[in-house]
Amino acid sequence: MIVQPIDYALVIWFALAGLSTAYVAYDQFRNNPEPTVMKWGFILVTLYMGPIGLLLYVLADKEPRPGEHETFTSPLWKQGVGSTIHCVAGDATGIILAAAVTALLGLPMGIDLVIEYVAGFAFGLFIFQSLFMKQMMGGTYWENVRKSFWPEFISMNAMMAGMAPAMAFLMMGRDMRAMDPTELVFWGVMSLGVIIGFATAYPWNVWLVRRGLKHGLMTERRPGSRFDLGRAIALSDGHAGHSEPASLSAGAVHAAHAGHRTTAEGDGTAGSRDDHGMRSDATLPQLAAVAGVTTLMLAAGMVLPGFFVNLGLSARDVGGLIMPPGMIMDFDTPAAAMRDMAAVHPRHVSYRAPANAIGDQTLEPRLENGVKVFELEASVIRWNILGNVTVEAYAYNRQLPGPRLALTQGDRVRIEFRNNLPESTTVHWHGLILPNEMDGPAEITQEPVPPGGRYTYEFTVGQSGTYFYHTHGHVDRQQALGLYGALIIAPQDGDEPKADIEYTIQLQEWLKREWLTYPAMLMEGALPNYFTINGKAYPLTDTVRMKVGQTIKLRFVGTNNNFVHPMHVHGGPFQVVARDGETLPESARFLADTVNVGPGQRYDVIWTARRPGKWLVHCHIPHHTTNNNVETQGGGGLTMVINVED
Repeated sequence: MIVQPIDYALVIWFALAGLSTAYVAYDQFRNNPEPTVMKWGFILVTLYMGPIGLLLYVLADKEPRPGEHETFTSPLWKQGVGSTIHCVAGDATGIILAAAVTALLGLPMGIDLVIEYVAGFAFGLFIFQSLFMKQMMGGTYWENVRKSFWPEFISMNAMMAGMAPAMAFLMMGRDMRAMDPTELVFWGVMSLGVIIGFATAYPWNVWLVRRGLKHGLMTERRPGSRFDLGRAIALSDGHAGHSEPASLSAGAVHAAHAGHRTTAEGDGTAGSRDDHGMRSDATLPQLAAVAGVTTLMLAAGMVLPGFFVNLGLSARDVGGLIMPPGMIMDFDTPAAAMRDMAAVHPRHVSYRAPANAIGDQTLEPRLENGVKVFELEASVIRWNILGNVTVEAYAYNRQLPGPRLALTQGDRVRIEFRNNLPESTTVHWHGLILPNEMDGPAEITQEPVPPGGRYTYEFTVGQSGTYFYHTHGHVDRQQALGLYGALIIAPQDGDEPKADIEYTIQLQEWLKREWLTYPAMLMEGALPNYFTINGKAYPLTDTVRMKVGQTIKLRFVGTNNNFVHPMHVHGGPFQVVARDGETLPESARFLADTVNVGPGQRYDVIWTARRPGKWLVHCHIPHHTTNNNVETQGGGGLTMVINVED
């Protein structure tokens, strides 16, 4: 699923890798006189390294003209490429298979790296080196294992020294989809890791070839095959019936007429196949030194990432999570924290609300034996907050804010709640006096409601005023993503400060970066960049129309998680008549033009339209009246207009 810009690059990369691999496979078996094991080596490495593998094949191994493979591949740097290709093809195959299996098993990254090393070394030594090369090199299988051990050990150490930190840092970076084998990013990290591993292993393989410890590129011209130079000359001289003549270079023609021996016979020269009794001039101290240094490189590559990322985590813990840009994560950041801070994955969206959808719609109950029954559902939706700006939100009843519950003091209510989120949750009735088991804190007064689960809340409403409901499971994540709604309770006796118009203002803060929505938090990398009133950012917020002399009761509700918002009204002071659901005695009421609405707080204020015009209601922190730091039509975010006419 395309959810980040990097996904487009990966699609292109793997398309090129597929085309490159197809070309190398076709050309190897059709045109290149090389042992089968090396043909497959180049095919596998091109599959892993994409166009880079194709480049190496064309520059170092592809026979430029018939009969020139031996000469073309003889330079030491090309022999080093061949040796590294052989190493990487086997080792990387083992590493990638192990990485996929350990991720699916949910093993910690630290253990995963160790298993990958063992699997890569075993696959390279016992299969690609000793088994696949046995037919070419001669001798018994275990003789080949013994002769291949130290070269494979050195080469594998060097390769894994490059791959291990690359995989650790990228898999445990911001985009931890890289830990999940079902995600394209995982395979992208594997590809990049192989490229880095090839680069770190290459100079050591050059040394191994130079010292006669490993084979490089080889040529195989089996008698009677299409790559047999003698047969090609016979064809060109017209001695082989009606077949088309082969195109050979002058050197190849001379070599063929002179009975030039190929790797099928074994002449012991560079670029040709020798028997298994290679002669090395490396001394024991040299071999020990090289093995020791590459082992130190390996140890550093395996251990150093642990100082920066949490290698104790597994794909089951955090696989698939994408963290906010700039988020600080280190070796002791727990998985639970990462899960709470992570983006909402677009694949969890079950409903795309129309651009003109509005929240805070009054939810009508059904009556059952005098009980008001409300149905409430939490799910993941896509919601438009501004123009073409959408957020992936957690919402009640597919709206943001959630539906308004309009009650009367003394009501008996039952809320039948269903959880369709990808995580557990609960509902808390903020500020209400009710039975403890109905209060909602997860794992304290009730078991969390699991995904797909249900829970019934039932209580009698004993208070009146402005309240709200919100999640109380993973609150910093879920409330920040939209799980809240107004709870407006009328007094039983009707005695409350009244106005001509009422309007409820629910505040919220959002973090939207690089196409994804994250829960906004007061911490590095998680600060909000969008702000909404009732689910919309100015200029999409409502405009309230009034006449001069009319009054409006504004109910400010701190449904947000982080900031104290100083909410200010232009055009004259208002009277503060209630706080946190409690109506203030007339003697305690006061005039103000700004109230500091903190998370969880509520203020009821009555404002009189004194003069005509467009009067702003807004937060007095200027950053909170912008959209992603930009003003739109004179404002943004926590801004709305009261339009007063004569």
